[in-house]
Amino acid sequence: MKQAHTYRDKLKIFIQIVIPIVITQVSLSSMNLFDIMMTGNVSATDLAGVAVGSGLWIPVYTGLSGILLSITPIVAQLVGGKKGGEVSNSVTQGLYVSIVMSLIVICLGAIVLNPILNGMTLENEVRYVAKYYLIALSFGIFPLFAYSVVRSFIDALGHTRISMIITLLSLPINVLLNYVLIFGKLGLPSLGGIGAGIASALTYWLILIISLFIVLKYQPFAVYGILKSWVPIQFNKWKEILLIGVPIGLSIFFETSIFSAVTLLMSAFDTITIAAHQVALNFASFLYMIPLSISMALTILVGFEVGAKRWKDARQYTFLGISIAVIFSSILAIFLFFLREEIASLYTKDTDVLLLTTVFLIYALFFQLSDAIAAPIQGALRGYKDVNAAFYLALISYWVIGLPIGFILANFTELGAFGYWVGLIVGLAAGAIGLSFRLIHLQKKVVKMESE
Repeated sequence: MKQAHTYRDKLKIFIQIVIPIVITQVSLSSMNLFDIMMTGNVSATDLAGVAVGSGLWIPVYTGLSGILLSITPIVAQLVGGKKGGEVSNSVTQGLYVSIVMSLIVICLGAIVLNPILNGMTLENEVRYVAKYYLIALSFGIFPLFAYSVVRSFIDALGHTRISMIITLLSLPINVLLNYVLIFGKLGLPSLGGIGAGIASALTYWLILIISLFIVLKYQPFAVYGILKSWVPIQFNKWKEILLIGVPIGLSIFFETSIFSAVTLLMSAFDTITIAAHQVALNFASFLYMIPLSISMALTILVGFEVGAKRWKDARQYTFLGISIAVIFSSILAIFLFFLREEIASLYTKDTDVLLLTTVFLIYALFFQLSDAIAAPIQGALRGYKDVNAAFYLALISYWVIGLPIGFILANFTELGAFGYWVGLIVGLAAGAIGLSFRLIHLQKKVVKMESE
């Protein structure tokens, strides 16, 4: 990356970085999208089972992989500060952390999976699919976390197009594996939702292998000497990774787990409601890839400028990212409103599920503006390594404000299941407002530092 002196140059660099991230995130999200979509064409039971399994897995994955996102601002600031010699050690220690995290998740999952599923009011067939979908997926945990570290390194250098190419190569393979394993092709048995879990695990291994090959063999990555020699564990480096990463991971966890908590609470309703809720939530999450990608681009760009102590450039990138996110999310909200029936029909042919999904998608419209403000601000704050405020705001906004409001509306008003979605809307809006104030405070502090 290089310094940009005008808004036009900054816009050009921003677009060069963010477009590959958008394609990468959409492609990664498409794996889960195809899991839900393809199992929905098997049966409502398989769809509900994968929905419950995804509801349990996604907050765990996004929260813990969020810890590993700390590699992005660490490497970006090292590169911006002309300290490239320290990059290899940071990435290697991040890989060590990813291995430990994978082992912890697998061990805890073996202990708590059955009690959690048995504690939910699910039909036996739905519980069976959810359990074995997650077991199959667990074989891909190690490569998925390790890839998060490698990708953070690649992206921090500004080469987001490489991550895009890796993901695009793996996506059609994932769809093919889904087709073979879900529907039972090429002489294999039809595994339904469980087949989707196996396909995802195999795809995660493929992504890791390809990314490591590129990082080790090709420039500008090979010059940093990642994994070229044995590097001992350095707990002081783990501390840096965790001090930045844990608040990031927890803020992401609190945000994603609120949606999973709602999905689990939805188990009190019938299978049709669970399926429709998950379809609408899955598509809303798919649209979230735009502001999320902008957030990740801002972490790279703001981190690079902060490392070089160019505070004004960091502020300009932040304003640019938020403006673009608001514009695109507004367009997507309009798209969602007019095409909600067509969107629902992509997931299911079940008339009852389809009709209920179109109603849930109307509520999903209101997610767009809050996400367009909150996500880019979070990315900018991570570029500054300012991560603790976002963690506290996520906890309060989603769990202290959003979930209680949703629970009350769902159980004590005529809104029923839709009450939880109103709670989600309120929680997201509260988070966006809180993060806006935090960014304003931080930038005023930086302006004061400049003037001294």
